[in-house]
Amino acid sequence: MTRSLIRALLAATALFTAVPVQAQAPAATPTQAAGPAPYVAYAQSRILIRDVQLIDGTGAAARPGMSVLMENGRIVRVAPAAELTDTGDATVIDGRGKTLMPGLVLMHEHMFYPTGRANYTEMVYSFPRLYLAGGVTSLRTAGTMAPYADLNLRDEIAAGRIPGPDIDVTAPYLNGPGLPILKVNALGDVADAERMVTYWADEGATSYKVYMQITRAELARIVELAHARDQRVTGHLCSVTYREAAEAGIDNLEHGFYAASDFVADKQPDVCPTGGAVQASLMALDPDGPEAAALIRFLVDHDVTLTSTLTIFETTTPGRPMAPEAARDLLIPQIRAQYEAGWTRVQASTNPAAPGFLQRMMRMERNFANAGGRLVAGTDPTGYGGVIPGWSSKRQLQLMVEAGFPIEAAVRIATLDGARFLGREADIGSIEAGKRADLVLVDGDPVADAAALDRMPLVFKAGVGYDTAAIFASLQSSVGLN
Repeated sequence: MTRSLIRALLAATALFTAVPVQAQAPAATPTQAAGPAPYVAYAQSRILIRDVQLIDGTGAAARPGMSVLMENGRIVRVAPAAELTDTGDATVIDGRGKTLMPGLVLMHEHMFYPTGRANYTEMVYSFPRLYLAGGVTSLRTAGTMAPYADLNLRDEIAAGRIPGPDIDVTAPYLNGPGLPILKVNALGDVADAERMVTYWADEGATSYKVYMQITRAELARIVELAHARDQRVTGHLCSVTYREAAEAGIDNLEHGFYAASDFVADKQPDVCPTGGAVQASLMALDPDGPEAAALIRFLVDHDVTLTSTLTIFETTTPGRPMAPEAARDLLIPQIRAQYEAGWTRVQASTNPAAPGFLQRMMRMERNFANAGGRLVAGTDPTGYGGVIPGWSSKRQLQLMVEAGFPIEAAVRIATLDGARFLGREADIGSIEAGKRADLVLVDGDPVADAAALDRMPLVFKAGVGYDTAAIFASLQSSVGLN
């Protein structure tokens, strides 16, 4: 089937699910504005959010009593509510008691979910909608099991036929032999790596991810080819150390310091240590000591960005909560049972070091950021489940606050810093005049209590406001199926 035929079929399907939103005259109520899609609450050309607490994404302190005016999908003015009174024909949203943040720009997302026995299944219907409901207006896939699905989904969203975040499509995983996932191709040598990068670049992928069994030579060639196209390379490593990857010119490393094999005493070149050696070496490492500081300094000096994915590590840590029931309600019954059984097994762990590992990773990420390193955020809906779009984005922010980041810094990491990495900071990532109107409205004050992030009734993408409760209601018991 050709890509043009696939697009045509997707477009036909979309007529029944998400007709493009057109600018409308101001309506008296959100219900009247809902129009073409059942979960669009606001589609007017001029919208004012008045008298709201603002976390603008720059890292600046939250500002109460602010108003934001958007017109034709762009932010046209940000000012104190007392100064922004002449709104003309704008539809007004009362922001009192609420907080406004930029749409999230997350950097380790997937359109697949674990469905058992080392299998990951593409969720091209539910996931883009759920990501949007969780405040995500732009994302990078950071690896794919179904590349053409991701590429076509990206194009359909960009054309306005499917609701969801902008997508930076990462090519299929670039990895050597040894991964027990049949959907992942195994590279044989540098020539294989070159063929893969060239092929997927020509097909439309815009970033690349190396994986646990990559070699240094393959990595170096992948970086060279990607940079020649002005594209980026990230990695979830093991066989190659963080220091070796930085020397090769890698742009990004996933999972904070979780995958750093630099401290394994008998580490062999191009070989991934087994038997939990990487985690054991990190547990033996002083996160505030000179060895950790030296690696952090090396990464900062080589301009390597790290992606924080605390959500996935929480799922493997005893004593941490189960995913909220509202998130679990999105799973089909079999996948929900699979996740809940996996969580129960984790809670029964007798490894006394396990609860402390998450805190160590949090501390090292904070030390990296304090040393001047760029940290971005992602959620990684993999493992045995429980990292569920729509909720995991909120949880990632909450975990960063738990790690010691002020909420304003956590928001910057998950918005403007991600936009900067993508080279899109002139258009998205913060609430500033001239930028696209990607906004998240929170019911409450996450500065006082990060739990308020769970209450996110409205998400705007390009000035169109989506009713998140309606999205969640439409996707009950769907994840794992579509």
